[in-house]
Amino acid sequence: MAPSNATSRLPSLTGMRFLAALMVFSVHGAAAGVFRDIDVAAGYYRWFGNAGAVGVSFFFMLSGFVLTWSVRPADTVRGFWRRRLLKIFPNHLVTFAAALVLLAVTSSAIAFPETLANLFLVHAWVPDSGYVETANTVSWSLSVELLFYLSFPLLIKGVSRIAPSALWYAAAGTVALIMLLPVIAQLLLPDTPGFMFMKVSWTQIWFVYVFPLARLLEFVLGMLLARIVLAGRWIGLGVVPPALLTLVVYVGAVRIEHNPLYNYVALTVIPLALLIPAAAASDVKGRTSWLNSRPMVWLGDISFAFYCVHYLILIYGHRLFGSDPNIFGKPSGPAWNTPGGLLFLAAALVVSVLVAWALYALVERPVMRRWGRPPGPRRTEQIPVRPEGTAETTAAH
Repeated sequence: MAPSNATSRLPSLTGMRFLAALMVFSVHGAAAGVFRDIDVAAGYYRWFGNAGAVGVSFFFMLSGFVLTWSVRPADTVRGFWRRRLLKIFPNHLVTFAAALVLLAVTSSAIAFPETLANLFLVHAWVPDSGYVETANTVSWSLSVELLFYLSFPLLIKGVSRIAPSALWYAAAGTVALIMLLPVIAQLLLPDTPGFMFMKVSWTQIWFVYVFPLARLLEFVLGMLLARIVLAGRWIGLGVVPPALLTLVVYVGAVRIEHNPLYNYVALTVIPLALLIPAAAASDVKGRTSWLNSRPMVWLGDISFAFYCVHYLILIYGHRLFGSDPNIFGKPSGPAWNTPGGLLFLAAALVVSVLVAWALYALVERPVMRRWGRPPGPRRTEQIPVRPEGTAETTAAH
């Protein structure tokens, strides 16, 4: 693999990982149907319904960025693959088993071959919603990440050969391809039958949101952004402007009627593509903020475990306490009033953090410490991030 000269950790990006996971939690809170008032439920979904898509897009770009940032000269393809598989599969297998137990306890049907595809993380390749909505539903994104990891050794060779002067052009071209995906889905894929209440089909949604090859573009974009920072080609933009731009675009998407296919990735790809390298450049310069504070870094460290457990806690917690009848056969309301629904979401968040902490401490961290140590030291050259207001263009490769 091509070497990296990155020596700095990126605590701000670690803290931002939890914020992205929290966005995914918020949309699944809407999907859990905890509010009795239809208007409140509709309003909640309107404002948070696309938050999960933004969080997932952030994760996919961040994966490409961090892997490119941290690759070591002494690493091998086999060693890289081993560490990446050890990173995702232990948590996945634990939560997969938990999902099967919960399905059995609630007397829910276990679908085959969908569940088997989920186990081996190949289910995102199938354009059928039944494959995504099985066992621990959120694992579809791990199926996508698996493609990222398997293809990274090949992709890094190509990305490393791009001249520093051409990196921004490559990033812009990748963004253009990402923004073209909804157009392709509209023109080439059937828009019927409509999925849920939307005027688009599941096939179209799958193509722009779930299909691993489509999401690979965000991963490659993250790789290019890492090289831009490493090559001293970053434009000196701080964290606040792209964060505000992300918020403005998100709010605008909520308030303006448009084709929902653009919500999943296309509308927020540019703000996120500016936010990630801005945070990395800030960390390299040693700037402190609440994002890289110790509590946020801790939450970021457990964010993958949080992502794996939160959906099960939300859905089955609601079935236990709020469904009619609940899993013990005792009737209770199908949902709560607004304070009750908010209280449930807050409790589910706390429980998710605690369970994630346990999963991280008992499974993820011990596995990575025992078998996931990469070979060799990092290189020690200084990372030439362009100072704000200067024309520094020193290349790191």
